Amino acid sequence: MGPRLLVFGDSLSFHGPEGPCAADEPRLWPNVAAAALGGTADLVAGIGWTARDAWWSLTGDPRVWADLHHVDAVVLAVGSMDTLPSPLPTYLRTGLKYLRPDPVRRVVRKAYLAAQPRLSVAFRGRPAVLPAKLTVQYLDTAVGALRVLRPELPIFGMLPSVHRAAAYGGVHTARPAAAAAMAAWGARAGVPLLDLEAVVGEHVLSGEGNPDGMHWGWKGHAAVGDAMSVLMAPVLAPGHVG
Repeated sequence: MGPRLLVFGDSLSFHGPEGPCAADEPRLWPNVAAAALGGTADLVAGIGWTARDAWWSLTGDPRVWADLHHVDAVVLAVGSMDTLPSPLPTYLRTGLKYLRPDPVRRVVRKAYLAAQPRLSVAFRGRPAVLPAKLTVQYLDTAVGALRVLRPELPIFGMLPSVHRAAAYGGVHTARPAAAAAMAAWGARAGVPLLDLEAVVGEHVLSGEGNPDGMHWGWKGHAAVGDAMSVLMAPVLAPGHVG
Protein backbone atom coordinates (compact mmCIF):
# COMPACT_ATOMS: atom_id res chain seq x y z
CA MET A 1 0.00 0.00 0.00
CA GLY A 2 1.48 3.31 -1.09
CA PRO A 3 1.41 6.67 0.68
CA ARG A 4 -1.82 8.51 1.42
CA LEU A 5 -1.65 12.23 0.63
CA LEU A 6 -3.82 14.97 2.14
CA VAL A 7 -3.99 17.90 -0.25
CA PHE A 8 -5.35 21.31 0.72
CA GLY A 9 -6.10 23.06 -2.54
CA ASP A 10 -7.92 25.71 -4.52
CA SER A 11 -9.78 25.26 -7.80
CA LEU A 12 -6.51 24.49 -9.60
CA SER A 13 -6.71 21.13 -7.81
CA PHE A 14 -10.08 20.11 -9.24
CA HIS A 15 -10.80 22.16 -12.38
CA GLY A 16 -10.02 20.49 -15.69
CA PRO A 17 -10.16 21.85 -19.24
CA GLU A 18 -13.96 22.06 -19.20
CA GLY A 19 -14.67 22.97 -15.59
CA PRO A 20 -14.79 21.45 -12.10
CA CYS A 21 -14.49 17.70 -11.58
CA ALA A 22 -15.16 15.29 -8.75
CA ALA A 23 -12.18 14.82 -6.46
CA ASP A 24 -11.72 11.19 -7.58
CA GLU A 25 -11.15 12.12 -11.24
CA PRO A 26 -7.87 10.27 -11.93
CA ARG A 27 -6.55 12.95 -14.29
CA LEU A 28 -6.49 15.66 -11.61
CA TRP A 29 -2.95 16.42 -10.46
CA PRO A 30 -3.35 15.22 -6.83
CA ASN A 31 -4.43 11.81 -8.11
CA VAL A 32 -1.71 11.78 -10.77
CA ALA A 33 0.91 12.48 -8.09
CA ALA A 34 -0.48 9.88 -5.72
CA ALA A 35 -0.70 7.24 -8.45
CA ALA A 36 2.91 7.87 -9.46
CA LEU A 37 3.88 7.16 -5.86
CA GLY A 38 1.69 4.07 -5.71
CA GLY A 39 -0.74 5.67 -3.27
CA THR A 40 -3.93 7.70 -2.97
CA ALA A 41 -4.91 11.32 -2.44
CA ASP A 42 -7.61 12.97 -0.33
CA LEU A 43 -8.51 16.45 -1.54
CA VAL A 44 -9.83 19.22 0.70
CA ALA A 45 -10.41 22.25 -1.52
CA GLY A 46 -12.73 25.01 -2.62
CA ILE A 47 -13.13 27.62 -5.34
CA GLY A 48 -10.97 30.64 -4.61
CA TRP A 49 -9.34 29.09 -1.55
CA THR A 50 -6.34 30.95 -0.17
CA ALA A 51 -3.81 30.04 2.50
CA ARG A 52 -6.30 31.44 5.01
CA ASP A 53 -9.01 29.03 3.85
CA ALA A 54 -6.60 26.11 4.18
CA TRP A 55 -5.88 27.19 7.76
CA TRP A 56 -9.59 27.48 8.52
CA SER A 57 -10.15 23.99 7.10
CA LEU A 58 -7.26 22.57 9.10
CA THR A 59 -8.66 23.99 12.33
CA GLY A 60 -12.38 23.74 11.68
CA ASP A 61 -13.13 20.57 9.69
CA PRO A 62 -13.49 17.40 11.83
CA ARG A 63 -12.94 15.24 8.76
CA VAL A 64 -9.52 16.82 8.37
CA TRP A 65 -8.74 16.20 12.05
CA ALA A 66 -9.45 12.51 11.52
CA ASP A 67 -7.46 12.30 8.26
CA LEU A 68 -4.40 13.90 9.82
CA HIS A 69 -3.89 10.87 12.03
CA HIS A 70 -3.68 8.54 9.04
CA VAL A 71 -2.04 10.35 6.10
CA ASP A 72 1.60 10.00 5.10
CA ALA A 73 2.11 13.55 3.79
CA VAL A 74 0.34 16.91 3.51
CA VAL A 75 0.44 19.22 0.50
CA LEU A 76 -0.50 22.87 1.04
CA ALA A 77 -1.43 23.52 -2.59
CA VAL A 78 -2.68 27.05 -1.95
CA GLY A 79 -1.32 30.53 -2.57
CA SER A 80 -2.20 31.04 -6.23
CA MET A 81 -5.57 32.63 -5.57
CA ASP A 82 -4.02 34.87 -2.92
CA THR A 83 -2.22 36.75 -5.69
CA LEU A 84 -5.25 37.61 -7.85
CA PRO A 85 -6.53 41.18 -8.06
CA SER A 86 -9.39 41.95 -5.68
CA PRO A 87 -10.79 45.42 -6.48
CA LEU A 88 -13.34 44.96 -3.71
CA PRO A 89 -12.12 43.99 -0.23
CA THR A 90 -12.44 40.22 0.20
CA TYR A 91 -15.17 40.45 2.82
CA LEU A 92 -17.34 42.52 0.46
CA ARG A 93 -16.59 40.45 -2.64
CA THR A 94 -17.32 37.13 -0.95
CA GLY A 95 -20.33 38.63 0.77
CA LEU A 96 -22.14 39.28 -2.52
CA LYS A 97 -23.56 35.76 -2.44
CA TYR A 98 -25.45 36.59 0.74
CA LEU A 99 -27.36 39.53 -0.74
CA ARG A 100 -31.13 39.19 -0.79
CA PRO A 101 -33.54 39.12 -2.49
CA ASP A 102 -32.17 36.93 -5.27
CA PRO A 103 -32.76 39.41 -8.13
CA VAL A 104 -30.71 42.03 -6.29
CA ARG A 105 -27.88 39.56 -5.74
CA ARG A 106 -27.82 38.59 -9.40
CA VAL A 107 -27.76 42.21 -10.60
CA VAL A 108 -25.01 43.25 -8.18
CA ARG A 109 -22.89 40.18 -8.91
CA LYS A 110 -23.24 40.66 -12.68
CA ALA A 111 -22.22 44.31 -12.32
CA TYR A 112 -19.17 43.43 -10.25
CA LEU A 113 -18.03 40.69 -12.63
CA ALA A 114 -18.33 43.14 -15.52
CA ALA A 115 -16.33 45.78 -13.66
CA GLN A 116 -13.66 43.47 -12.23
CA PRO A 117 -11.41 43.30 -15.33
CA ARG A 118 -11.45 47.07 -15.77
CA LEU A 119 -10.83 47.72 -12.10
CA SER A 120 -8.01 45.16 -12.05
CA VAL A 121 -6.27 47.07 -14.83
CA ALA A 122 -7.05 50.50 -13.37
CA PHE A 123 -5.73 49.55 -9.92
CA ARG A 124 -2.79 47.60 -11.44
CA GLY A 125 -3.76 44.37 -9.73
CA ARG A 126 -3.97 45.83 -6.26
CA PRO A 127 -5.09 45.08 -3.71
CA ALA A 128 -4.55 41.34 -4.03
CA VAL A 129 -6.96 38.81 -2.55
CA LEU A 130 -4.49 38.22 0.29
CA PRO A 131 -1.26 40.15 0.94
CA ALA A 132 1.90 38.05 0.65
CA LYS A 133 2.69 38.70 4.31
CA LEU A 134 -0.59 37.08 5.36
CA THR A 135 -0.19 34.18 2.93
CA VAL A 136 3.15 33.37 4.54
CA GLN A 137 1.71 33.86 8.01
CA TYR A 138 -1.14 31.41 7.44
CA LEU A 139 1.13 28.84 5.81
CA ASP A 140 3.64 29.11 8.63
CA THR A 141 0.94 28.78 11.28
CA ALA A 142 -0.49 25.72 9.54
CA VAL A 143 2.91 24.06 9.31
CA GLY A 144 3.59 24.83 12.96
CA ALA A 145 0.30 23.25 13.99
CA LEU A 146 0.90 20.17 11.86
CA ARG A 147 4.35 19.68 13.35
CA VAL A 148 2.96 19.91 16.87
CA LEU A 149 0.37 17.26 16.02
CA ARG A 150 2.68 15.00 13.99
CA PRO A 151 6.32 16.09 14.07
CA GLU A 152 7.38 13.44 11.56
CA LEU A 153 4.74 14.29 8.92
CA PRO A 154 6.25 15.46 5.58
CA ILE A 155 4.77 18.74 4.36
CA PHE A 156 5.02 20.17 0.85
CA GLY A 157 3.71 23.28 -0.88
CA MET A 158 3.57 25.24 -4.11
CA LEU A 159 4.59 28.61 -5.47
CA PRO A 160 1.75 30.54 -7.16
CA SER A 161 0.66 29.68 -10.66
CA VAL A 162 0.29 32.17 -13.51
CA HIS A 163 -2.79 33.24 -15.48
CA ARG A 164 -4.00 35.05 -18.57
CA ALA A 165 -7.58 35.36 -17.36
CA ALA A 166 -9.80 37.95 -19.00
CA ALA A 167 -11.81 38.01 -15.78
CA TYR A 168 -8.86 39.83 -14.19
CA GLY A 169 -7.85 41.85 -17.23
CA GLY A 170 -4.78 39.62 -17.62
CA VAL A 171 -3.27 41.43 -14.62
CA HIS A 172 -1.11 39.53 -12.13
CA THR A 173 1.24 42.10 -10.64
CA ALA A 174 1.11 40.68 -7.10
CA ARG A 175 2.54 37.31 -8.08
CA PRO A 176 6.32 38.00 -8.23
CA ALA A 177 6.55 39.45 -4.72
CA ALA A 178 4.28 36.74 -3.31
CA ALA A 179 6.31 33.98 -4.96
CA ALA A 180 9.55 35.43 -3.57
CA ALA A 181 8.08 35.71 -0.07
CA MET A 182 6.76 32.15 -0.18
CA ALA A 183 10.04 30.78 -1.52
CA ALA A 184 11.96 32.45 1.30
CA TRP A 185 9.47 31.09 3.83
CA GLY A 186 9.70 27.57 2.40
CA ALA A 187 13.49 27.63 2.75
CA ARG A 188 13.23 28.84 6.37
CA ALA A 189 10.48 26.40 7.32
CA GLY A 190 11.97 23.38 5.57
CA VAL A 191 8.93 22.95 3.31
CA PRO A 192 9.78 21.90 -0.28
CA LEU A 193 7.81 23.98 -2.79
CA LEU A 194 6.87 23.12 -6.36
CA ASP A 195 7.33 26.07 -8.73
CA LEU A 196 4.08 26.03 -10.71
CA GLU A 197 5.24 28.73 -13.11
CA ALA A 198 8.18 26.56 -14.19
CA VAL A 199 6.00 23.48 -14.58
CA VAL A 200 2.78 24.80 -16.08
CA GLY A 201 3.48 28.43 -17.05
CA GLU A 202 3.85 27.82 -20.77
CA HIS A 203 0.78 25.56 -20.76
CA VAL A 204 -1.34 28.36 -19.30
CA LEU A 205 0.10 31.38 -21.07
CA SER A 206 0.09 29.72 -24.49
CA GLY A 207 -3.64 29.05 -24.22
CA GLU A 208 -3.40 25.27 -23.91
CA GLY A 209 -5.30 25.19 -20.63
CA ASN A 210 -8.88 25.95 -19.68
CA PRO A 211 -10.44 28.71 -21.84
CA ASP A 212 -10.80 30.85 -18.70
CA GLY A 213 -7.05 31.48 -18.87
CA MET A 214 -6.41 30.30 -15.33
CA HIS A 215 -7.14 26.62 -14.90
CA TRP A 216 -5.32 23.77 -16.60
CA GLY A 217 -5.92 21.19 -19.26
CA TRP A 218 -5.15 17.54 -18.62
CA LYS A 219 -1.64 18.03 -19.98
CA GLY A 220 -1.07 20.64 -17.28
CA HIS A 221 -2.49 18.41 -14.55
CA ALA A 222 -0.25 15.55 -15.71
CA ALA A 223 2.83 17.79 -15.63
CA VAL A 224 2.06 19.12 -12.15
CA GLY A 225 1.22 15.68 -10.79
CA ASP A 226 4.42 14.17 -12.17
CA ALA A 227 6.54 17.06 -10.89
CA MET A 228 4.97 16.85 -7.43
CA SER A 229 5.57 13.10 -7.27
CA VAL A 230 9.24 13.66 -8.07
CA LEU A 231 9.47 16.34 -5.36
CA MET A 232 7.88 13.99 -2.81
CA ALA A 233 9.57 10.78 -3.87
CA PRO A 234 12.80 11.07 -1.86
CA VAL A 235 10.71 11.16 1.30
CA LEU A 236 7.79 8.91 0.40
CA ALA A 237 9.10 6.47 -2.16
CA PRO A 238 12.92 6.15 -2.37
CA GLY A 239 14.00 5.13 -5.85
CA HIS A 240 11.01 6.68 -7.61
CA VAL A 241 12.07 8.55 -10.75
CA GLY A 242 8.83 10.19 -11.84
